[in-house]
Amino acid sequence: MDIKGKVVVITGAGRGLGMAMARHLGRQGAVLALLDNNEQDLAKAGEMVAATGSRVAVHLCDVANERQVTDSFSHIVRELGGLDVLVNNAGLMRDALLVKRENGTICRNMSLSDWQQVMEVNLTGTFLCGREGAAIMAERGQGGLIVNISSVARAGNPGQSNYAASKAGVASLVVGWAGELARFGIRVAGIAPGVIATEMTAQMKPEAMARITQRIPAGRLAETDELVHSLQYIIENDYFNGRILEMDGGLRL
Repeated sequence: MDIKGKVVVITGAGRGLGMAMARHLGRQGAVLALLDNNEQDLAKAGEMVAATGSRVAVHLCDVANERQVTDSFSHIVRELGGLDVLVNNAGLMRDALLVKRENGTICRNMSLSDWQQVMEVNLTGTFLCGREGAAIMAERGQGGLIVNISSVARAGNPGQSNYAASKAGVASLVVGWAGELARFGIRVAGIAPGVIATEMTAQMKPEAMARITQRIPAGRLAETDELVHSLQYIIENDYFNGRILEMDGGLRL
């Protein structure tokens, strides 16, 4: 698929990886629709993408809210004329051990609320946006692409029961949807990043960062541009389908 002129929806686009992907695709000539639940971040991201010369629309949306998702996608089609690529990037982390010991007593640590919030945003949000995006693409009859952002943590990671389970679910949707949607000419793929240098990782203590880096065979964190290039590869390679592109520097959790 040639990126230029294609309508691309990116969720969680207000900052970090989502904004980096939007800016890059904007420079490539894509038409962008940015979804996020933070109004200030969303406005800033929209301005930065517009500065690339790309046409851009912004939509305040909680991806776990069905009504907000359906309204946003309907408005995007009316405003931008269609939908060619959907990047399910919105995600949330609420890390905690399942149980822990405090003063010699075992207590439950990860709350049901933390479990549910992560699953609702990461997995339910991916489902809702994927369903709406797929329906629009199928109705238009011109094919399309859905890319789910998973994680190396999908194999399981201590302290991330909720996040790892949600990202495993996101990865499994890639395989199931690719089989379901092929008859409409819609490809589905995923990216499973490792640890990426972002505002969040920049706030980590140096000793914690050193421990993480030592576990990565590549010897460093990934750069946002490297994930962006992975997305561009998937968009442009029409034979990449139903698979997860691992971009983790060799890290195995």
